[in-house]
Amino acid sequence: MKFLEYTNLDSLNMFMGDLNLGERTIKGCLEAYSCKHAGTDKRLSLSLENEMLDYLGKSSDTDSSSPVDLLLSRSSRKALIYLVLTLYQMYPDYDFSAVKAHQFFSEESWDTFKQIFNNYMSEASKEWAERNEDGSLLEVIYKALDEVVKLAECEIYVYNPNPNADPFLEEGAIWSFCFLFYNRKLKRVAGFRFCCTSNLASDAFLADSPLYGEDEEIFDDMDM
Repeated sequence: MKFLEYTNLDSLNMFMGDLNLGERTIKGCLEAYSCKHAGTDKRLSLSLENEMLDYLGKSSDTDSSSPVDLLLSRSSRKALIYLVLTLYQMYPDYDFSAVKAHQFFSEESWDTFKQIFNNYMSEASKEWAERNEDGSLLEVIYKALDEVVKLAECEIYVYNPNPNADPFLEEGAIWSFCFLFYNRKLKRVAGFRFCCTSNLASDAFLADSPLYGEDEEIFDDMDM
């Protein structure tokens, strides 16, 4: 996957990168990629394809919880590989399984994204309105994404894994979302992850952590 640079995405990332709202901090990031293999993508794509084919070979038609139906289509497997490769780019330290990732992807509409955004990013939107006069935050995000992936032609996915294995959650996280906008014709994927963390949880963590000087006193009292 090749990272694509867009000025409009950069300006949005500057605003959403670490937006302190008092008790909470919003962190958002928009990234765009072309579905062109780069670096280890080809090897990883082959590995993901083999993983899915192996899963298909072992799956039973009576297993209603399996994602067999969609994985049978080569074009669907290809789309899934691009989505997983995008996740690898966004979170290079996390090992994604194609089969497991598929079970956590759900296809959504722009209206669903809009509803989630308005519900969870309302404070960020108000902050944006106070600083900018060139449209609402959602409108600017729409224009930026449309420039990259032509939203009318996009498939929109949300990645919603089990909380115990969510690579997007961090210390003090309150909520987290990751949307992927995939244009098959343009062979491009745009990723938008946004989360909210509690500043109170961070402050409590720091308060509970011993200071460096306190550590020295503890070790001074120990018999070595």
